[in-house]
Amino acid sequence: MSDRRPSIMTGGCQCGAVRYALYAQPTGANICHCRMCQKAFGNLFAAFTGVQPKDFAWTRGEPGIFNSSDDVERGFCRDCGTPLSFRNTKWNRICISIGSLDDPSQIRIEKQFSIDRRVPDFEVLHTIPVVDTDEEEIQSRQHPDHD
Repeated sequence: MSDRRPSIMTGGCQCGAVRYALYAQPTGANICHCRMCQKAFGNLFAAFTGVQPKDFAWTRGEPGIFNSSDDVERGFCRDCGTPLSFRNTKWNRICISIGSLDDPSQIRIEKQFSIDRRVPDFEVLHTIPVVDTDEEEIQSRQHPDHD
């Protein structure tokens, strides 16, 4: 937990109980529409990017792990439920949920998986009316996007 290398990116869960650091630029940013990812995120898709395990560290807390299949481990915060990671045990790679990064805008999606399971409305998001929200009115208990 005390890696002295400077981190490239950091992230963590909504409540701040689990934090992590990436020590290399993540690659392979993708969104997955498979039913397992939809369920794991409670959403239309899951978005991931990743690094080799040597370039990753949990810096605060430890995630809960759910084995969603024989080869897949999904990390999440036991306190707030934030989906944090995806690791196929056959690959030398750990994938991080893009939304859990402190600055997810740094990532550009490169590909999509399982588009045969894509929810039809996903294709027309740009046509759905936009309603602005005033986040100032919400008293957030969310951990700030930094340590």
